[in-house]
Amino acid sequence: MTAAEILLWGYLKTDPFGYKFRRQHPLGIYIADFFSYKLKLVIEVDGEVHNNDNVKLNDEKRQQGIESDGIEVIRFKNEKVMKNLETAIEKINLAIENKLLNKSKFPL
Repeated sequence: MTAAEILLWGYLKTDPFGYKFRRQHPLGIYIADFFSYKLKLVIEVDGEVHNNDNVKLNDEKRQQGIESDGIEVIRFKNEKVMKNLETAIEKINLAIENKLLNKSKFPL
């Protein structure tokens, strides 16, 4: 794991809102950095290599494939997590809260 992934994992392994996250979890032919099955939420932390045009294109296709299965994807750049972990955590918490709100509106 990168330093940014380690920082974020420090939070995610506390099971925010009571939801378990797994790291390096397979989703079909892809591997998600972090994944919550019950929330259907993927969190990706992208390093410098993801600025490469070919890698960006692959990331877009990969994300579309994951989202086509009804899974939400949140992306962060390594440097954003390293410089402002609190903002990343706030964005994750907001996504979880939105999923919980939508779930209560539309129970399964």
